[in-house]
Amino acid sequence: MGLSLTTAGKWVERWELQQRRYAVDREDRFTVIADVVEHVTVGRTDRPVVVDLGCGPGSLAARLADRLPYAEIVAVDRDPLLLELARTHHPDAARYVDTVIGEDGWTRALALDRPLDAAVSTTALHYLGPGALRRVYRDVAALLRPGGVLVNGDHLPQHDSQLAELAACVGRRRAERQRAFAHEDWAAWWTAAAEEPELVGLLAERNGRQPATGTDSAARLSLSDHVRLLRGAGFRRAGAVWQYGDSCVVVAVR
Repeated sequence: MGLSLTTAGKWVERWELQQRRYAVDREDRFTVIADVVEHVTVGRTDRPVVVDLGCGPGSLAARLADRLPYAEIVAVDRDPLLLELARTHHPDAARYVDTVIGEDGWTRALALDRPLDAAVSTTALHYLGPGALRRVYRDVAALLRPGGVLVNGDHLPQHDSQLAELAACVGRRRAERQRAFAHEDWAAWWTAAAEEPELVGLLAERNGRQPATGTDSAARLSLSDHVRLLRGAGFRRAGAVWQYGDSCVVVAVR
């Protein structure tokens, strides 16, 4: 028995709320990502191809599909529970692919028939350590057409520790004013999801999968680290185009 629309809708809504605790001005960040993708694709092709890296339950893919209904969006994740929420709640937003970003053969799993116009990600790539991230950036650069972009919205601290502390404070105070911390956190969401009968099988499958190769949850690469890795991976230009606290949107141009 598949996941019901009602159940998927309930858990996606709770996901959207808990994510506000972590991404300062989350909706603005989504809008900026869509602005960039629209800017680099309009007038170049009638049907741009966009890959969403670490799509989760389809939050960014759905917003891009609303903004760019003519785009072909391929949404990628390794989490079977979040992917099923996306497929059920946002069935028409994207073509969903279950693969581990950065592992051997992951780009073949995308089944692309032409170069990418854009790759996007939000609050997903920070779990990769430097070596794995370098490989992913190289892989994405190889998939993009000349002039195509990688647009990454994530928590990217300043390299200088004192500036990083100040930026984190700015973001935290902003979240407090927006009452973002009134919502359940990441751990509480997963604990509650484990009590949902329709999610039990998906959660068991999730727990049975091995961690992704090359992950390093302790790695907190700075904004300048990401820019350096992107340039080393073959992107001509890279830098932040939006930032609030340590919540950034970084754009890299192929």
